[in-house]
Amino acid sequence: MRKKISFLLIASLLLVSCTFKPSPFSLGVKPNTRDDASPGTIKLVEQLQARTDTAHVTVAIPKGEYHFYPDSAFSREYYVSNHDQDNPKAVAFALENLQNVTINGQGSEFIFHGRMIPFSILNSHNITLKNFSVDFEIPAFRQLTILSVNLESGEVEAEIYPPGHHRIDHGNRLIAVGEGYENPLFVSMGFREDRRLTYRRGDISFDAQKMEAIGEDRLKITGWSQTAQVNVGERYALRSYHRPTPGIFMSESSQVTLENVTLHYAEGMGLLAQMSEEITLDGFNVCLRGEGDPRYFTAQADATHFSACKGIILSKNGLYEGMADDAINVHGTYLRVTQRVDDHTLQARYMHPQAWGFLWGEPGDSVQFVESEKMELVGDPFITTIQTIKAIDKPTEFGAKEFEITFVDMLPEEIVETGKYGIENLTWTPEVVFTDNIIRNNRARGALFSTPKRVVCENNLFDHTHGTAILLCGDCNGWYETGACRDVQIRNNTFVNALTATYQFTNAVISIYPEIPNLQEQQKFFHSGIVIENNRFDMFDRPLVYAKSTDGLLFRDNIVAANSEFEPFHWNSHPLFFEKVTNVTIENNTFEGGFPFDPEKDIRTELSSPDAVTVK
Repeated sequence: MRKKISFLLIASLLLVSCTFKPSPFSLGVKPNTRDDASPGTIKLVEQLQARTDTAHVTVAIPKGEYHFYPDSAFSREYYVSNHDQDNPKAVAFALENLQNVTINGQGSEFIFHGRMIPFSILNSHNITLKNFSVDFEIPAFRQLTILSVNLESGEVEAEIYPPGHHRIDHGNRLIAVGEGYENPLFVSMGFREDRRLTYRRGDISFDAQKMEAIGEDRLKITGWSQTAQVNVGERYALRSYHRPTPGIFMSESSQVTLENVTLHYAEGMGLLAQMSEEITLDGFNVCLRGEGDPRYFTAQADATHFSACKGIILSKNGLYEGMADDAINVHGTYLRVTQRVDDHTLQARYMHPQAWGFLWGEPGDSVQFVESEKMELVGDPFITTIQTIKAIDKPTEFGAKEFEITFVDMLPEEIVETGKYGIENLTWTPEVVFTDNIIRNNRARGALFSTPKRVVCENNLFDHTHGTAILLCGDCNGWYETGACRDVQIRNNTFVNALTATYQFTNAVISIYPEIPNLQEQQKFFHSGIVIENNRFDMFDRPLVYAKSTDGLLFRDNIVAANSEFEPFHWNSHPLFFEKVTNVTIENNTFEGGFPFDPEKDIRTELSSPDAVTVK
């Protein structure tokens, strides 16, 4: 790693008994009180950093409820991929420069206040977090329960949750009043009483012309553009798009395990890992507290997100529900070339406003180049190695947006035009195993994979994801998220009524959808090596698989069944829709339960040769 990991050890760490007894190795507060545990975490981390050898040590925290407050916590400047770069950030457990440490919560509940990162793991090796839950007492969301709807007057009455933490400003905006911050609310996720997201209603605006309090935690809402679609009993999770803090942040670390850890809320990703390797999630959940939980929402964005990682990412036995985005997203980040300095040197920069400031590459890393309009690799492809990399706009790479990079090999002559080419770091790309998870009742999409290494997605239940269940993407024009998939196994999964609304890249239940502005002139395919087999699809609508710019797709031994839970609505009426593909095989699939399938009518192919798709 770029930063040296300092490995320090406490002489001994004693297991704290279940009755409270202050010790140098506890959090320093009695459980099941509202006393501030943040100073205790600072002391604990300092003791862990003071270790003098590398033996593994377990910190066993007595089971109970603990509260953490931002003013007495660590203060850190972090640049977090796919988040707003608000600094400084309050951090409860800043696990930095550590080796061979386990934090065992023994079933504890950790409750956080204000705007904080509960756990960060930086420049550390062999770290395990296990057996605890994370929640915030006052989330940044507000939830409306619809009590009455009057279409004649255009009035809606609703109860707001959590009670007592909101105000209406002079512009009739509803403001969530948190502990030490305020959050204007202007968009919402609509849920039915059974916790499913509302049919055909994606990002629902919250744009009332007038609001007034009509009792304790009750609002009268007038002139809301959504009034005609709102129903009594529905819940609307009101939010912004602000992502200041993930629940767990991991950077430049290796061999990290999360075991039996549950996160109930985060004002960003549930877990964000960047430039880290060998990560295991076993029973990591982003979920509600259970059937009696008054909340219908969990994280502000993805449940888990892996940016520029390597080694194996193993995610198993998880429950992901109520998120405002995907269950898992795995990708790298393209830098856009801004200047050719000489035949070995380029200047390039981060482009997305939520993805900059963190380490992008190191000397010795392998890279390749993509022409962004057609998303074609330069050369056959041309792969070279970073010789040097330095920040242009900052003294170091930390916090930088733009870099000067010198490569070992002479660059192709075509990489001249600025703003046309992206650079992909091939070294920081992971293998992914996503297995035995449940993904349900969440916005946008289920699982996103963008890595050239092997991906196995198996034995999962995708239950009413609001958009596409699985997306293979790749984009050097908007999100700047790499890259092309080369070996993807999607098998033995169950898909139940995905795609009850539409979002970006949601052309079918499984959507292979790289963003390619000039697909017509593209000559080289983007994705390849995709196998979809032995899955079950329970469908109320028709779009099953969509693939664009793909060389090699096998759809085999799947069962597709129809149901009538919702009315079909999707614009894509073809179960199998292919654009710019080759070597596609459809083989031995079963269509039952009233799902008619005629290969002549139900397979749509565009921008492809006549023999691009074979049906057996």
